[in-house]
Amino acid sequence: MNDEYFMGLALEQAQKSFDKGEFPVGCVIVQNGKVIASGARKGTTQERPFFSEIDHAEIRALKHLETVNIEIDPEKLVLFSTMEPCLMCFGAIILAGIKKIVYAYEDPMGGGTKCELQQLPMLYKHCKINIVSKVLRQKSLDLFYDFFNKENNLYWKGSYLEIYTLEQKNKN
Repeated sequence: MNDEYFMGLALEQAQKSFDKGEFPVGCVIVQNGKVIASGARKGTTQERPFFSEIDHAEIRALKHLETVNIEIDPEKLVLFSTMEPCLMCFGAIILAGIKKIVYAYEDPMGGGTKCELQQLPMLYKHCKINIVSKVLRQKSLDLFYDFFNKENNLYWKGSYLEIYTLEQKNKN
């Protein structure tokens, strides 16, 4: 199975979030060709008085790892996310020992994977992490475009991410 297959599963998680009115980010974590954890974005619907910035898909998938009943080898884990992980998620992924991240759509406003690890403290400086971008990018872009075009959406309304997404979609 390839990166597109697993990104397709992450996109299914993102679609679930979208269908609930949430920011459409999905994540799956794979070990030895099998999905062992997944997560979908939560905390961005209008039913809440405050948007949660902790319940990211990647964090929820990492938390899901705590409940699996198999031996986990962090060096064999691959994390697939429909959006480039933010700094918080990127740091958590590194600390979890995951060595490969695959994402679909770049986050020009808050993506963390372009961070210069050599400029950070020792804990991060020496990590070796492989990052693969733009896997099924168009499908993820389509979901974000649809999200930002919802009339009742207020999450990141008017942000650089919204403007960038609308521009990217109009280029196609």
